[in-house]
Amino acid sequence: MEKPKAVLFDAYGTLFDVYSVGLLAEQLFPGHGQALSVLWRDKQIEYTRLVTTSNHGAHYKPFWELTQAGLRYSCKKLGLALTPAHEHQLMNQYRHLSAFPENREVLQALKAKGVVTGILSNGDPDMLAVAVKSAGLDDLLDHVISVDSIRKYKTHPDAYALGPQVTGLDAKQIAFVSCNAWDALAATWYGFRTLWVNRYHLPFEELGTQPTRTGTSLRDVLSFF
Repeated sequence: MEKPKAVLFDAYGTLFDVYSVGLLAEQLFPGHGQALSVLWRDKQIEYTRLVTTSNHGAHYKPFWELTQAGLRYSCKKLGLALTPAHEHQLMNQYRHLSAFPENREVLQALKAKGVVTGILSNGDPDMLAVAVKSAGLDDLLDHVISVDSIRKYKTHPDAYALGPQVTGLDAKQIAFVSCNAWDALAATWYGFRTLWVNRYHLPFEELGTQPTRTGTSLRDVLSFF
């Protein structure tokens, strides 16, 4: 089989550790940091699906606003007093999430092979720009693609269609990499060759389709080549 000509990465959870906010959350709310970071992430993704599938997208909000709404909901559900100062700290931490340590070496290896690299993310452009710059990856990415331009979040097929539109390649010529099983599954259904990075040793979705490959690190994308 022909090797992919491009590799597109999900951002949040794949290149950037969404649970790294748990350390700050634990400092602010002792004993609740992990629970808050997990619920916050789950609610954030739930909101992306809600605004995409309801009333033909009439209730769309940028990812930053949904992230903020998810934080506020999660604190209320857990009975945590979210002050404006705490909210500012946590949201600022989300803007500067820790990058996974293998990111740079993997992107460098792909660039050395002449592979087109990019991000295809639910994040809005400002969030992605800050995250990419903070991680020092801006010189290694050919494209940073945000679904904000179409106001539809993954897993809508129009979101994945941005990959071929921006790169000028067919879906089958693109490898898509995600740590999120639901994202890897939908990308597989769309027609991408996929790598699910199973960092947390979870089962894959039970819907009858498997990703092209499964690994435990971004380094596993190099197996396509």
